[in-house]
Amino acid sequence: MSTAARRERLVAELAGRGLDGIVVTTLVNVRYLTGFTGSNGALVVPREGDAVFLTDGRYRDQADAELPDVTHQIGRDLLGGAVEHIAGGSWAVETHTLSVDSHRRLSELAPGTALVPAERVVESLREVKDDVEVDALRRACDISTRALDSLLQGPLAGRTERAVARDLENRMLDLGAEAIAFETILAAGENSAIPHHSPTDRLLGDGDLVKIDFGARVDGYHADCTRTFVLGRADDWQREIHAAVRESQAAGLETLREGVAVADSYAAATASLEAAGWLHAFTTGLGHGVGLEIHEDPFIGASHTGKLASRTVLTMEPGIYVPGRGGVRIEDTVLVTTGAPEVLTTMTKDLLEIG
Repeated sequence: MSTAARRERLVAELAGRGLDGIVVTTLVNVRYLTGFTGSNGALVVPREGDAVFLTDGRYRDQADAELPDVTHQIGRDLLGGAVEHIAGGSWAVETHTLSVDSHRRLSELAPGTALVPAERVVESLREVKDDVEVDALRRACDISTRALDSLLQGPLAGRTERAVARDLENRMLDLGAEAIAFETILAAGENSAIPHHSPTDRLLGDGDLVKIDFGARVDGYHADCTRTFVLGRADDWQREIHAAVRESQAAGLETLREGVAVADSYAAATASLEAAGWLHAFTTGLGHGVGLEIHEDPFIGASHTGKLASRTVLTMEPGIYVPGRGGVRIEDTVLVTTGAPEVLTTMTKDLLEIG
């Protein structure tokens, strides 16, 4: 789907809400609607007429290259430029990201215009991925899993968490990632019980659970994957918690289908952990949408009232964390379909014994 088609979907949403247009100031939403990859920009999308992109002089040439089908307005004052196009009527503004001061200034500059909350309208459109987005996500996931697979072929014992994490990141870049999706979580031994541990100079050693949460970014789209393995022979307790997490993830994955209530996905995965006697050790979120942001709508939880739509891409990542001993997380990036979900991070989820 082209960015023009995405803007048309947005206009249809605005018309359904009786709005005259929207001022988009959240940069990732600007990128979704236009293709602009710079660090300063805004977009005015009227219900009738053409959209106008606003940026400063640094990005004049970049805007010409990336947004050939959108009118550009160059200036330092993006808000001041935006109000030139929103005289009167009711306009949506992104109050969930717009600062209080910026909202006040817009109100002062456009006194005859009703500014109403956008209510994450662009984010809701971003939940369902088009072919261009799915292709980028597939490539990001492929690079990620190939990089980890190659890492596991080499020696790991005696190296630091930090060194192994950087090695994995470099492998993703060498395979074609434009960047890493986020700072790699690599946690060994007792550190694996810390859900979002930052790699340290701790040495990886025999008997350690090693948890790696990582991903590549391709064309702005993020992969997110976690695998946990053991250096040497696994103990019975390590096998037990790994099996419980794997069964929980399988139960959750089975529910990631079009029309299934998001809360039902949460219930399936957590019921499995409860049956195994480990629900008390699950202390993190279960999953989230992934795309132009590493964490985006929808978020899988018991209180989510919506249902899954086909072509939504999100993670399923149950875990067990035992303080002072170790932890296991298994995470995949998954494409929701009308039938069985498609796991994009295709790599074994067996408890590997490395070395």
